[in-house]
Amino acid sequence: MNLQHLLAAIARGNLVRQIIIGLVLGILFGVFFPQAAQSSQIIGTFFTGALKAVAPVLVFVLVIAAIAQHRSGTEVYIKPILLLYVLGTFAAALIAVVASFAFPTTLTLVTSQVTQSAPAGIVEVLRSLVLNLIDNPVNAILTANYIGILSWAILLGISLRHASAGTKAILNDAAQAVTNVVRWVIRLAPLGIFSLIAVTVATTGLGELKAYGRLLLVLVSCMLFVALVVNPLIVYFKLRRNPYPLVFRCLAESGVTAFFTRSSAANIPVNLLLCKKLGLHEDTYSVSIPLGATINMAGAAVTITVLTLAAVHTLNIPVDIPTALLLSVLATIGACGASGVPGGSLLLIPMACSLFGINNDLAAQVVTVGFIISVVQDSCETALNSSTDVLFTAAADKAMQNPGAAEREIAL
Repeated sequence: MNLQHLLAAIARGNLVRQIIIGLVLGILFGVFFPQAAQSSQIIGTFFTGALKAVAPVLVFVLVIAAIAQHRSGTEVYIKPILLLYVLGTFAAALIAVVASFAFPTTLTLVTSQVTQSAPAGIVEVLRSLVLNLIDNPVNAILTANYIGILSWAILLGISLRHASAGTKAILNDAAQAVTNVVRWVIRLAPLGIFSLIAVTVATTGLGELKAYGRLLLVLVSCMLFVALVVNPLIVYFKLRRNPYPLVFRCLAESGVTAFFTRSSAANIPVNLLLCKKLGLHEDTYSVSIPLGATINMAGAAVTITVLTLAAVHTLNIPVDIPTALLLSVLATIGACGASGVPGGSLLLIPMACSLFGINNDLAAQVVTVGFIISVVQDSCETALNSSTDVLFTAAADKAMQNPGAAEREIAL
């Protein structure tokens, strides 16, 4: 098989399996060939650099396109569903903050020749936030100033709401083009992870993997708590009846498939069919489910928050309560703009890290750690995100109906 056929086979292969293979081979390579593993660092450096390059453009283009193509005057049920989406995502970020302080985790980051200045408190954080908001848009993209990128993307998106259909089509094509580039970069993940884990094992030994295991345990535990405690509480206050039959049905019929597809967008047909089975209004779920696949990202909020605070703990940056709350808000906003491709939420970690003055080089290292654990993390994240789309749609829709109606449709 020549090189061209090999690359084509890799491009068509299952990314999850390839990442697992890269992870295992990287461990073995680092253990048995430590000197050779050190020389493979260029591959990991290339992968990390590609991530740093594509992330600012991704956020800028996707947010503009999403806001510009939003249509007003949709079904009235959409507003309460949107409220539940935002509430659920913010609650997930808060849970992640609490868990990160209760069970702090640290990472191995290359901090040599890097000067870290920790913000003194919420006043300095807000001052930096305001200054970043008014940054030049070109400079914001060049320097990966995600606060400035978001502010300009939102303003331009709102300004383009009344643009011609042709202009909006161009924006949509641009967003799709950038997403395709992201897919190509993420296809490098198995090679990048192989290099990064090999270098890590060769340098620090297998003990570093235990830190990743602890980090993964915190992430998955937060997502399970959100799925089995926080979301049911939100649904209970909306419906005023036992939420668990609906919760378990959404997890069984939507969450399981999303776990393996690792794509909220790919799970949209499954969710639409489940909404139909539940007897929901088609005018509602035909809009809320595709919208939820884009902005309802509780799992992404958990990922962004936990990994950001892991970097904060590693660098010994003090965090007060107001700053932690601000991180929850920022994670909520960032999660709503997370790309639908596997690992899309990881690309927004630099934005959250910038809140604490963590530079882009260190933030990119945190992103690569996220890719190492993404085999489990991204599957659990997508399962939570996608199942919650149906859960909150059903809760809002049923709340508009007779509270005693359609019990058999919800029950397992």
